[in-house]
Formats: sequence, structure tokens, C-alpha cells
Amino acid sequence: MKIRPDQLENQLSKGLAPIYLITGDEPLLSDESSDFVRARFQQQGFSEREVMHVDASFNWEYLLECANALSLFAEKKVIELRLGSQKLNKNASQLLQQYLANPAPDNVILMLADKLDGGTKKSAWFKAVEKTGVVVEIWPIDAVQLPKWLQTRAASLGLTLDREAIGLLCDRVEGNLLAARQELDKLSLLYPGQKLTADIVINAVSDSSRYDIYGLSDAAIQGQAARTQKILQVLRQEGTQPSVILWALSREIRSLLAIQQGLDAGIAYDTLCQRERIWGKRKQLVRQAANRIPQSILMDLLKQCFSVDQMIKGARQGNSWLELSMISLSLAGRPVALHTFHHHN
Repeated sequence: MKIRPDQLENQLSKGLAPIYLITGDEPLLSDESSDFVRARFQQQGFSEREVMHVDASFNWEYLLECANALSLFAEKKVIELRLGSQKLNKNASQLLQQYLANPAPDNVILMLADKLDGGTKKSAWFKAVEKTGVVVEIWPIDAVQLPKWLQTRAASLGLTLDREAIGLLCDRVEGNLLAARQELDKLSLLYPGQKLTADIVINAVSDSSRYDIYGLSDAAIQGQAARTQKILQVLRQEGTQPSVILWALSREIRSLLAIQQGLDAGIAYDTLCQRERIWGKRKQLVRQAANRIPQSILMDLLKQCFSVDQMIKGARQGNSWLELSMISLSLAGRPVALHTFHHHN
């Protein structure tokens, strides 16, 4: 059966299926749905958990052995299969179908996958999962749904936001739910249980923005190399997700490119700022950065952002924090050669 994330609680209260597949490319909602399912498994006595990362060389026979073996440590076990963007070949598909035809009663499989394409959803293994278990499809929250999502989320934290405050937050987070969650968590700590106006949100945001992702972008485009590193360090210590920082930096780089290309095409700067949602004192900062940083460097930085994205998703080896540090230094006009960087650490 196919359900939405908000139907999970009701579905799980009716008893557990042998397999759950959570699929989609909205990291916050995927993580929260997976956490919710894991917590429910634990309540039901599934005390052992084995995590398997599926890549091209993954041995699907091992999954079957594992799923059918009696556990030495616990009566019930969760097998977590992390597919990412990996597709199942014919052999894998057959083995999974074979297992689902007669699933082990004491085990449950949790499959986590990126967004699946139309072809995969027609495949025999997907249909078997849908028939035997539960498929949770996660769709990104679009610009139309975002205000309501923020409202509901704020309410769950005991906050009320007026319409302007919601509009301001929508603008700031641009659909990135991880960033939205961080903003709301911060507001609920600063103003517990209050009704918030746009002015309060702006003040809270500028108070804390010295050390948030927006402060990082600002420091980078102002060429403050040391400051970018300080902010990165604070963000890392506070447990900020690298994907949120990557989103903020790549958004800044794309914006600068759009402005350079627009100016080359003879479009007025004010028009470009409106298009890119650049307001107030940032207009001057962005203009200086667009004049200072060559287009070729911005293009290279976008490629670097793509490779960091791959690292964060586990599809590529590397240290995402080190790369983020180098991207922000390049934006600030201090590109680093890797060997000198290691030398100082």
C-alpha cells in the first residue's frame, strides 16, 4: 500500500508490515519518517538493527540469509537497506520478491531510497513491496504548501506566526525544510509560546545571523575569509547539517552567476535584485562580489558544490566539511591549495 508521511502514525497503529519503503528527495521529511518508523519498531520489541548500504557490488543473497536467520541476540530484528539512488538488477529483484513471498515473521525490512523514477515504480520488486508492505512516498513541499507547513510546524513548537512572519520565513528558507526547521527551533527557544510578527522574526534572525548560514554567505561575499571559517566552525559545533550549509553557499553562487549573466545581457541591476530576492544592504554587497569574482571561478565552485552533495549522500569519498571550508574561502577570495590547508591543521 502507498501512503503519505502524515498517514504513517495511523498505519503503524494497525500493526506492522514485513517491509517499509520510504522514498523521496526531501531529506528532512525522509529522515523524520524513518525516525518515526524506527521508534515504532523499537516499541514493538525490535531491539536489534542491522544497516546495509546497497551499492553495485551488494550481495542480495546475504540479505536473505540475514533476514531468515534466527537472531542470537534478540527475538526481533530490523534490517535497514539504504538504497540511495542504486537500482535493483534482475537477480536482486527476484531475491527480494522471493523473500517477500514468505517473509520471516520476526524481522522487518526498512528500505530507504532516493526518489524513484517511473520505470522503477512499474518494476516487479516495487509492486511486491507495495503489495506486501507499505510504501511512503515523500514529495517536496512546494511554494504553495510551504506557508501551511511552516504554520503547522510552528504550532507543534507552541509558536504562532502572523502572515508577514510566515512570508518572511518562506523567503529566507526557499523551500529548504532543514533550514526551515532550524529557524523555527531557534525562534521557539528565543520566544517560547509567543505570537511572532515579521519584525520579531527579523530581529531574531539578525541577532543570531552572526553565526548562522546567512551570516556565512554574507561573510563570504564580503571577502571576510577568517570570519567564514569561524562561522563554519560554530555551525559545525552546533550540529548544523552540512547539506544546509551547502544549500546556502550554492544558492549564493547561483545568484552571483545569474547577476553577472544578467548584467552582461544589459539588464538593470535593480531588476536582477528583485528577481534574485536580494534586498536592502545586501544589494551593495552582492554587486561588489559579482564584480570581484570571475565567472569561471563561480562555475568551478558550482561543480565543487555538486561533488560535496555526492559526498554528503555517501556516493563519493571525501570530507564534506573540508570541502565546504574551501568553497567558502574561494568565495571570500582566498582559494586554498589542499596541501597548505592540511599543513595548518
